[in-house]
Amino acid sequence: MKRNDSVWQYEQEQRQQESCQKMTASLQESMEYMKAHMSPDSSFDVVYRVIEVGGRQACIYFIDGFCKDELMMKILQYFIGLTAEDMPDSAYEMSKKATPYVEVDLKDKWDDILYNILSGVFALFIDGYDRCVLIDSRTYPARGVEEPDKDKTLRGSKDGFVETVVFNTALIRRRIRSTELRMEMMNAGKSSQTDIVLCYMDNRVDHAFLEKVKRRIKEIRVDALTMNQESLAECLYQRKWFNPFPKFKFTERPDVAAAQVLEGDIVILVDNSPSAMIVPTSIFDIVEEADDYYFPPITGTYLRLSRFIISILTYIMTPTFLLLMQNPDWVPESFQFIMLQEKSNIPLIAQFLILELAIDGLKLAAVNTPNMLSTPLSVMAALVLGEFSVNSGWFNSEVMLYMAFVAIANYTQQNYELGYALKFMRIINLILTAIFDIYGYIAAVLIFIVSIVCNKTLSDKSYIYPLIPFNFRQLAKRLLRLRLPEAKQK
Repeated sequence: MKRNDSVWQYEQEQRQQESCQKMTASLQESMEYMKAHMSPDSSFDVVYRVIEVGGRQACIYFIDGFCKDELMMKILQYFIGLTAEDMPDSAYEMSKKATPYVEVDLKDKWDDILYNILSGVFALFIDGYDRCVLIDSRTYPARGVEEPDKDKTLRGSKDGFVETVVFNTALIRRRIRSTELRMEMMNAGKSSQTDIVLCYMDNRVDHAFLEKVKRRIKEIRVDALTMNQESLAECLYQRKWFNPFPKFKFTERPDVAAAQVLEGDIVILVDNSPSAMIVPTSIFDIVEEADDYYFPPITGTYLRLSRFIISILTYIMTPTFLLLMQNPDWVPESFQFIMLQEKSNIPLIAQFLILELAIDGLKLAAVNTPNMLSTPLSVMAALVLGEFSVNSGWFNSEVMLYMAFVAIANYTQQNYELGYALKFMRIINLILTAIFDIYGYIAAVLIFIVSIVCNKTLSDKSYIYPLIPFNFRQLAKRLLRLRLPEAKQK
């Protein structure tokens, strides 16, 4: 570990030394530096062209596919048409008087210049100028902001985040027209230099927590954020990896992200990721959904409480059934119909574990199945894995019924991480109940409760606040969908 830290420190010192290097007024030296670091002759998408601007030699550099062709052609036509009398004496005057574009910047440090070029910015080097003229005429390949497949709602807006971070910030800006909204740009990853944007309300955010998040991002020691937000999440939250309950809330909806920003949370946008990461996040934040607020208070309250109840049922239903089947004398006379009607050829615990694995197999198959084959394969799976598996004696019909409920009920809330956390806890409960009977069942429930209670948010606060520490008004706000004027008061 110490050796890795020393290597990282050495690399940081080298990068700092390189970042301090400044360009000179010699165009030839600038072109040699670019040739050594960008290799335009080897990389086909690194385009450069030597031109004459106002009687001076100049060279342009840009990444093919990141610049607007029509705009580039007009700017080049303008530059080539300049005469010696039109040329200012300095790069500063050049950017102010002789550059017909809005987003223009000047840089003299090579680290900044290379970063901008690799981000898609058009760079102009002119002989005699000791600063590079950077023209932000970039455009990124992007899909439309259609409604995301994952976070659909019955009402409300139908736009969604895309892979371009600038578009995502614009979608939030459209909903929050406040001078207090901040969009702070950072980056992480030695090779990827991935753009990260922190969105927050300056007058509502917890500034101590904000500084903590900034510090952790600056201290990230990775070569690249290969998995975008998941890589960033693992770098920000490095402890208690064995606790499966999610520490972050992800959303692909701009309206949800804007609402969380207005509540004082921090929304983290990562370039190339079509979703927003919301911190800090408690268990009550995770189970909230947009439909709770797009319907009247009584309907929103019913939907929210239904998700709570169904989530608990997905955890306790199959272990409770297994416990009762191991102790049939505990079942009241009026509930004898839940007992197994046929003899089990395979132990119940084995049936439940096989079906838990089979359900995940069906999910993976559904993701990778071509759309044109999804309908016939779904019918085949329903017949073969449903009716035939029961008739063949592999599974009891009661086991299939309860596992079907669990599989469907997992989709009542949109957070995949929470669904798998409940799944892992349910499997632990099944195994302990099968081995230790009622004592194993109680121990598993205690493990479930301790895993939630002992969990912490990224801000080191209680994962189940306002339950612990107890705050009645905030708890009522979390459990019930109150009218907006009442919710503001609380």
